[in-house]
Amino acid sequence: METDTPMIAITTARPEEYAAAAAVLADAFADDPVALSILPAQADRQRKLTHLFTAVLRSGPGPRGAVDVARREGDGQIVGVAAWESPAARRGALARELAQMPLYLKAFGAAGIPRAMTMEHRLQRHRPAEPHWYLADIGVGAATQGLGVGSALLRARLEDVDRTGLPSYLESSTPGNRRLYARFGFREIAPIDGIPNASPVAMLR
Repeated sequence: METDTPMIAITTARPEEYAAAAAVLADAFADDPVALSILPAQADRQRKLTHLFTAVLRSGPGPRGAVDVARREGDGQIVGVAAWESPAARRGALARELAQMPLYLKAFGAAGIPRAMTMEHRLQRHRPAEPHWYLADIGVGAATQGLGVGSALLRARLEDVDRTGLPSYLESSTPGNRRLYARFGFREIAPIDGIPNASPVAMLR
């Protein structure tokens, strides 16, 4: 799959690019209220977020979905990432997550794992029971926000999802993000309670 917008090209990342993609997500989620609830502010939070997103990409969207990356034409630098889990992603998920436990421990520390698991469970409890595509994470680096990168990432994958005839699902943490998703046909289905200092919403398309 390839598509492009002026100055930006969207491709599917190779496994060796997941760490670079995770660093972009860490930058994009630096001030996100849900991310702050899962991993509170601390001196080395950017590094820990990069470990977290690397583990997420390797355990879900990478092997059982798609990691789409936006690059600036000419230099190939990754400036945006959309990580999707396919309908098959839940099969074998626990084993894949356990394989990434060293990275999860680097992100949260042993004491932080139970809290992170609780927050993740609360986030995902509105996921549909029927087969669907799940937008686990999408983010654009601070330097290229406002250039349509997020829209290009969404448009590229949703074109493929539409051909499958399956729904897609996400959790949105801010009103601004929800306005973007609404333009692509996502509708709010339920507020997600129990996330301290955040008011995420479940959305379905």
